[in-house]
Amino acid sequence: FSAAIAITEQPVSVSVPVGYSFTLRCRAEGRTSLQYQWFCQHQSVCRPIPGATKQDLPITAQQTQLYTCRINDLYKNAVFSDWVKVEVHQYVARGLPPQLWRGEPVIVVNPTEQRVEVGKPLQLQCAAMGIPAPSYQWYQNGNLLEHQKKKKLWITHAKVSDSGTYLCCASNSHGEHWTNAVDIHIGETLPPAEHLQLCRLVFPLATGKIALLVGNNRYQHHPNLMAPVTDVFELSLLLEQLDFQVVSLLD
Repeated sequence: FSAAIAITEQPVSVSVPVGYSFTLRCRAEGRTSLQYQWFCQHQSVCRPIPGATKQDLPITAQQTQLYTCRINDLYKNAVFSDWVKVEVHQYVARGLPPQLWRGEPVIVVNPTEQRVEVGKPLQLQCAAMGIPAPSYQWYQNGNLLEHQKKKKLWITHAKVSDSGTYLCCASNSHGEHWTNAVDIHIGETLPPAEHLQLCRLVFPLATGKIALLVGNNRYQHHPNLMAPVTDVFELSLLLEQLDFQVVSLLD
């Protein structure tokens, strides 16, 4: 029965730059000597990691994956550790010297300013690196948003009251880091009557009288004409007096 093995230290999720080297740790106690086997899961395929049979699993981060450790004793009892996520950020290796980084949160994606129609979805996004992986808390106008504790803030149907200044705090045991503050504008769309008025204003301009004048002077099998440039100029003046919008092209 599994109570024969007690996990005393669970591995923890991390969020790191690509190429970063670190160690996942798992510790357990049992009545006999214990054996460890680490597993990883990527795109829903779970497999044992060859040779990963120690308490510590050294990793050089390449892609985001999930990990767990199985511990068994000599009586065929077995337990699995928590699944942990190793989140790998592909584009932030520059500008972060790993030897200086102690695992405190570093913001790598800031939310962006948005204008959203009433009733449409609002999505804000941020991301931070950290060891352990940071937890997130969003704020609107300085007020903590009780249920917005993920990297993505998601509001299915935006209301005017959702307008304001948003930011997010990423924190772990080493400290906290805040994203940039961004302004979000939630506005009404034009009612149908105003749409119609706008159309009446715009479409006469779009469907007004347009004249295209082309003055050719250089012909391949004909002598040059006397004055096509002058003709086009005089004709365009005449058409403009008749309220045409004139586009003139030469050769």
